[in-house]
Amino acid sequence: MISPPDSLRSVFDRAFGGLSQGRDTFAPELTPHEVGTITSVFTGIARVCGLPSVGFEELVKFPGGVFGIAFNVDENEIGVVLLGEYWHLHAGDEVERTGRVMDVAVGDELLGRVIDPLGRPLDGNGPVVSNERLPIERPAPPVMDRAPVTVPLQTGLKVVDAMIPIGRGQRELILGDRQTGKTAIAIDTIINQRGKDVLCVYCAIGQRASAVAKAVAIFREKEAMDYTVVVVTEGNDPPGLAYIAPYAATSIAEHFMEQGRDVLIVYDDLTHHARAYRELSLLLRRPPGREAFPGDIFYIHSRLLERATHLRKELGGGSLTALPIIETEAQNISAYIPTNLISITDGQIYLSPSLFELGVLPAVDVGKSVSRVGGKAQRAAYREVAGDLKLGYSQFEERETFSRFGARLDEEAHKIIEHGRRIRACLKQPEFAPVSVPAQIAVLLALTAELFDTVPMDQMMAAEQAVRKAAAEIPAKVAKRLDTADKLSDEDRETIIEIARKALARFLPKPELEEKS
Repeated sequence: MISPPDSLRSVFDRAFGGLSQGRDTFAPELTPHEVGTITSVFTGIARVCGLPSVGFEELVKFPGGVFGIAFNVDENEIGVVLLGEYWHLHAGDEVERTGRVMDVAVGDELLGRVIDPLGRPLDGNGPVVSNERLPIERPAPPVMDRAPVTVPLQTGLKVVDAMIPIGRGQRELILGDRQTGKTAIAIDTIINQRGKDVLCVYCAIGQRASAVAKAVAIFREKEAMDYTVVVVTEGNDPPGLAYIAPYAATSIAEHFMEQGRDVLIVYDDLTHHARAYRELSLLLRRPPGREAFPGDIFYIHSRLLERATHLRKELGGGSLTALPIIETEAQNISAYIPTNLISITDGQIYLSPSLFELGVLPAVDVGKSVSRVGGKAQRAAYREVAGDLKLGYSQFEERETFSRFGARLDEEAHKIIEHGRRIRACLKQPEFAPVSVPAQIAVLLALTAELFDTVPMDQMMAAEQAVRKAAAEIPAKVAKRLDTADKLSDEDRETIIEIARKALARFLPKPELEEKS
């Protein structure tokens, strides 16, 4: 046998000697994996056995890349809420633990995007790339980390900003029967945040695809997508996605709040969320309670809405304002879910079908609506006119009811009714047309000064638009004081009223013009 030359042996040792030494010293590390088995699959849930160490709300992985959340952790099996298409899953398929809870991508990269609660893009603009993720379920900030609500969140709607003001960090419920304009108020509020350094998150829960597409188209048309994230679950999505949607959207919003920014989040709507949770609970055989909802239906909404707050300056001073939407049936605001949310939130905006049918849009019923916090954050100029406006409007509604019975009314009552009709006419506002603060103040001051009372009702729309247009003539110093001053001075008030009086001069009846001349 011919032995290889020394030079060839040295090359061989250098090439394969290290490999053989590494093989001799290699010690494999065993990582245990728990693998379970599907025992049954139902609509939106699955029952799994063989995962003895799984934790509550832990994420588990099914074949085909479908994930689920461990909801019922029993001794012999677990009930899992599925978060994707489950038609291909069968009994006997393997299930793996992931060792983590459900989380979602967060960050500035999400602005302008339309995603589902799992972070998957729905707008056709490629994958969402983000370096940060947060759990969808997070504890609400402690009481000592919160600051009072002191800064207003302008909606651009005269009736809301004047009578039912909303502050940054508040939770204001929007409720009413179907097709009364609830979503329109929320969309108007988002559109009005343009240029106000407020980021927005619009969470559509179980909505029709056409309704979501319409909302996104409006945001793009009004250039609101630059500061908005849209989180969507459609009506044909699994109930598990509808359940986690508001929590995922809130984590996205909380990330911005913790950076010291002001955020507005809209939940449209929590009625679908409650129904999705009821469906999952009944399938998981949890005990039903009132209206077949499970006993913890209050808790799932309270732990969601308690995350909306205004943080102290030491923690960045950011705020998260929540506008949850609820659908009532036959104007029954004392039903189970509406009363739960009324007790959780800091006020409500009630939309009346009767006003909607009369063409009063937005159809806000001022008598049943209230803001328990926003008055403290309201601008001083609004506060000075809001009291007289509310009193005049409530007196009008009371006397209007009597007038329908054909009761004889004195001259004072007729005057109150005529004044109230003009208040109602001025508070009307078309969709997607927010009004600036100076224009709102000009209209409201003209109302309280009774400048509109002599304008014929058929010319009220044109008269109100004339006053809004004339508000551009308000001196810059006065307009700035409307935002900053603690109190509206008599001089500023007279300046604005005089501008409104000039704008309304051409709408006065001719006899009155002749008397003044």
